[in-house]
Amino acid sequence: MPLDRMWARSRLSIGGRVERWRSKMFAVGQCAIAAGVAWWAASELFGHTTPFFAPIAAVVSLGTSYGQRLRRVVEVTLGVAIGVFVADVLVQWIGTGAWQLSLVVALAMSAALLLDAGIIFVTQAAVQSIVVATLLPNPDAALTRWTDALIGGGVALIAATIVPAAPLRRPREQAAAVARKTADLLRAASHAMVDGEPEPALDLLADARATDRMIRELQAAADEGVSIIASSPFRVRHREGIRRMVELVDPLDRALRSTRVLVRQTAVAAYTHRPVPSSYADLTADLALAVEAVADELASDRLALEARPVVLAVGEATGLVERSESLAGDAILAQLRSIVVDLLLVTGMGQLEATDALPPPKR
Repeated sequence: MPLDRMWARSRLSIGGRVERWRSKMFAVGQCAIAAGVAWWAASELFGHTTPFFAPIAAVVSLGTSYGQRLRRVVEVTLGVAIGVFVADVLVQWIGTGAWQLSLVVALAMSAALLLDAGIIFVTQAAVQSIVVATLLPNPDAALTRWTDALIGGGVALIAATIVPAAPLRRPREQAAAVARKTADLLRAASHAMVDGEPEPALDLLADARATDRMIRELQAAADEGVSIIASSPFRVRHREGIRRMVELVDPLDRALRSTRVLVRQTAVAAYTHRPVPSSYADLTADLALAVEAVADELASDRLALEARPVVLAVGEATGLVERSESLAGDAILAQLRSIVVDLLLVTGMGQLEATDALPPPKR
């Protein structure tokens, strides 16, 4: 029923938003505290009356993402400082107005670009110069606002070194989630090969095609973990674990992509009413169990070494099954072998070693 589906989607949407808020609670609290500390430092320690730019620089620098925080802190702080400095100096000389504003923005952006700045750097220089030249054109406050920007950036720089452990767990949690999704797709594909019904096979194909988001989330989690251990001296001990997880992104990505191709060939076979050998369905079910074993190891923050024998057993079996008489069947077998190789990489084997571990298929 339409209303039931709408209600279900609404609940999922609300649940997802609440979960997103929970995952960012630490970052929100960190930004709030940094804003207060930056204001206090500028007003109490430096005696600035209205240190408007100190909390702005702190909050914009930190943001709600842990990825590339140090780079963002430096870019935003310098961008804000340059924009405020250029506007402060020029407003004293030429006053305010439309043409003055255009000149201020052009010079602020040019100064940022000449420093070989990134997009955030240049944008912040332009935005802050506009704020100074239009909303706060106070010649008496020259250079104090520039100092406020540096104070806010300094507070953000210190705050950026303090991070919770949760973002460091995300790469392995997401890696395990990708592996479990791969196992689910393989298990469903095995059932579709046996049933041969087009409708469930096409539904499964639609589900498989929606998995790109999981790989993007895995890559983002890995990048965020690398940024954290690079910026926080308190998380150096996690470096080796994060490095291992980063190395797993590519083989897990390839395994999931190969699984999508396998699902597509399964759907093609079902749609064209071409039977798939029952041994291929059994192999696919066995491979699903092997991928689950890999997921369990990853969830426990291990290299999945204990799952390697199970994966190798499936690889050995791919060389013993009969060849299919259809192109879709051959493609399914090829994808099964490809997934096995990628899973062996996840267990710590090298590319050549993993490829050589598979016997040639029957002719």
